[in-house]
Amino acid sequence: MIKILIVEDDENITKMLEVTASIAGYEYDTCDNGLRAAEKIKESDYDLVLLDVMLPGCSGFEVVEKIDTERTPVIFLTALQDVTDKVRGLKLGAEDYVVKPFEPVELLARIEVILRRKNKHKTVLEYGDIIVDVARHIVKKNDRDITLTPREFELFVYFLKNIDIALSRERLLSAVWGYEFTGETRTVDTHVQQLRKKLEIQNSLITVPKLGYRLENID
Repeated sequence: MIKILIVEDDENITKMLEVTASIAGYEYDTCDNGLRAAEKIKESDYDLVLLDVMLPGCSGFEVVEKIDTERTPVIFLTALQDVTDKVRGLKLGAEDYVVKPFEPVELLARIEVILRRKNKHKTVLEYGDIIVDVARHIVKKNDRDITLTPREFELFVYFLKNIDIALSRERLLSAVWGYEFTGETRTVDTHVQQLRKKLEIQNSLITVPKLGYRLENID
């Protein structure tokens, strides 16, 4: 499961970020001190860090200087709107820089983009007893060929590249069918039902209430 570290010293913002992470199905830890945050990042294997800039102990900029951002991607969350601050954060190795206040749905979208990069270049994807050869458009389960329609195939590959990420129906429509698609969101529901049936993943391709779906990590 995706695990993130929330580094924020404002209790109200921390609570909002915890709710946002929970909605997306992420595990999370919290920290309100820059020095402790740097230690936690070095000691743990986080998939991503949401990092405030103005922190006790040391600033978010200083935290980034102490860690390996290639190993642990960082999104800065800050009230600092000056362009020079943004440039500084990005030059230090942060993946993104989000100015407060922000909409949780926007933050989730930015998180998804960063997490997706990990699997972007893979052409053979594995999920339990399922193997997907993206280049050859082949799906096997227990060495048995599974026939998926082109849309079902694209949808499943998108889920595989976004393991443990809650994806809205609208986002799935945009990614798989394209922005020009004008069908209703129940089109996604129909295709998800077919994937569950054909691949026998009813228990791992779960419904996220009032949002969409999430393919859970089964490693």
